[in-house]
Amino acid sequence: MAKIIRWGIASAGKISEDFVIALSTLPASDHKVQAVAARALDRAQEFAKKHEIPSAYGSYEELAKSKDVDIVYIGTLNPQHYEVSLLMLNSGKHVLCEKPLAMNKKQVEGILAAAKANKRFFMEGVWSRFFPAYQRVREAISGGQLGEVKEVVVNFGFPLGNVDRLQKRELGGGVVYDLGVYTIQVSQWAFQEKPLKIESSGTTNAEGIDDDVSSTLTYTGGRTARMRFSSKVKLDNTAVIKGTKGQVTLIDFWSPNKLIDIDGKEKEWVPPKGKYPTNYGNSEAMRYEAEAVRQSILAGDVENKNVSYADSLLIVEIQDTIRKQIGVLNKFDEE
Repeated sequence: MAKIIRWGIASAGKISEDFVIALSTLPASDHKVQAVAARALDRAQEFAKKHEIPSAYGSYEELAKSKDVDIVYIGTLNPQHYEVSLLMLNSGKHVLCEKPLAMNKKQVEGILAAAKANKRFFMEGVWSRFFPAYQRVREAISGGQLGEVKEVVVNFGFPLGNVDRLQKRELGGGVVYDLGVYTIQVSQWAFQEKPLKIESSGTTNAEGIDDDVSSTLTYTGGRTARMRFSSKVKLDNTAVIKGTKGQVTLIDFWSPNKLIDIDGKEKEWVPPKGKYPTNYGNSEAMRYEAEAVRQSILAGDVENKNVSYADSLLIVEIQDTIRKQIGVLNKFDEE
């Protein structure tokens, strides 16, 4: 197989644009954006023109049939991840799907079953885990420098009251999906085991969608992850991982170019800028996950060890439990 990976992009929204910009920071001999699809052809065409993408489609079905695409990046709204992932996998495409992967565990199981049946590479886009800062945390834990991880304290909050995709039920809103996925994944990155107990409380907006949640995950030996995520207030947005020998702090932990290491010194890694400014801060760093995906596909792997199928199942299971505890269900839970 050639070393170049040919990408198709499902959805012409802001996050998809940022992903394409991130790809532009990688060698053109390794990554090529071949096609983009949106539900409105004119939006796909405009996107393709701006980013010099050869093909634009007005439906995801056309993208799924394209012979020039190896892997599809799915940047649609949360409730569409399930159907679009199934469509692409069943059409023989590898898939990188934005997080949160789906609306509940049953949907995630369906996606993973399709990935296995079609023997295609599949990964949930938990991009944080591919940052050099996260790799450094993994090294500090596995190398014993942190000692035994005892506690994770992580907060993630911004005033996002005007962001529809977080506030509206039909758009798959709620902080558990949008922000909680990050606090859960960093806790799991530190502990690497299933929590024994989950205790959550939270508030909901007028639509009955979660907007401020606190949750404690308890692991073996009484070790805990304490998290809060909110679309009402700005929080410190750090993840502090405390071990018996010291601690590390991920600054802006969902996309951390910086960490405070065990020695108390700040380390920094800055990704290169792309061809255009990104819609969201630091999205150029999606280049790390894109290159990891390429390496996995070239190696013939169907999953990546940093975000395995088991990781995605556990993340959604924790999300489902938290939602249930705060009384937030969606139409997909009832199906």
